[in-house]
Amino acid sequence: MTAMITIEGMTKVYTMGEFEVHALRGVNVQIESGEFVAIMGPSGSGKSTLMNMIGCLDTPTAGRYSLDGIEVASLDDNELSSVRARKLGFVFQQYMLLPRQSALANVEMPMVYRGIPPAERKRRASIALDLVGMGNRLDHRPNELSGGQQQRVAIARALAGSPSVILADEPTGALDSTTSEEIMLTLQQLNREQGLTIIIVTHEADIAAYADRIVTIRDGVVLHDRKNEAHHGIE
Repeated sequence: MTAMITIEGMTKVYTMGEFEVHALRGVNVQIESGEFVAIMGPSGSGKSTLMNMIGCLDTPTAGRYSLDGIEVASLDDNELSSVRARKLGFVFQQYMLLPRQSALANVEMPMVYRGIPPAERKRRASIALDLVGMGNRLDHRPNELSGGQQQRVAIARALAGSPSVILADEPTGALDSTTSEEIMLTLQQLNREQGLTIIIVTHEADIAAYADRIVTIRDGVVLHDRKNEAHHGIE
């Protein structure tokens, strides 16, 4: 395996008036290509800040971040945006689907902004929807789909751009337990069968248990980083 993500000595300090908030305090994490990793911690632990750093949504105050061979920490906003579009696929708690558009059109949307030709967009979107078990729902709009089906469309949208990493922020937060299990099994399957590097951010132990490795963060530092022995899902 080769390192997809290398974070060394990452610090993030937010200045709020006269106060400084130390959200990350010298974090070191390495994630290999093809790993399925959960970043876990309570509210205020720093996990959301770390997700923003990994997702190229923000830059650290100090430290190093390499994503698929790109040194991220020194990039400007335009360069960060370019890396996000090429290297990362995002899945959020809220599905963020366009209500008047079909599942296929929703999955195509990020590729429109990247200038990918229409026929190629449609081909990639159809393949991505097939991969998440939504190949028979291409023409359905969000209001014709269950919450779990909408989240599958959101996962397909993240997949269609051929990212190096899928970054899922509380991807089951709006779902019931049965549907949550289905979504986590879908992510597991994509990791195993497609070799995708997947990082989920969660505060729920039962969701983190689907990952192969759990990084626990508290008060801006990595508390534990270990293989997940009590593993849920596909063996």
